[in-house]
Amino acid sequence: MPNCKGCGASVAWIKMPSGSSMPCNLPPVRYLPGAGSDRIVTPSGEVATGKIIDPTSPFARAAVDGYMPHWATCPAAAKFKQKGKQ
Repeated sequence: MPNCKGCGASVAWIKMPSGSSMPCNLPPVRYLPGAGSDRIVTPSGEVATGKIIDPTSPFARAAVDGYMPHWATCPAAAKFKQKGKQ
């Protein structure tokens, strides 16, 4: 797996429907779709909202796999922010 050029973390590049790719944290997370405001990237590249849960939670059976966008946790994210975009 490739690493983030800013912080060195391992990332997965998920292909978005637009054709671009988004760096996401590894490993995948379990989340409950529609149950919260966490932003999640699905394996098919869609951006969804839900609640990230602990895999040992009693709700884990209803949860699905997704990825946390790396920019949300990268300590060097500001270094990559494009001018004119917020």
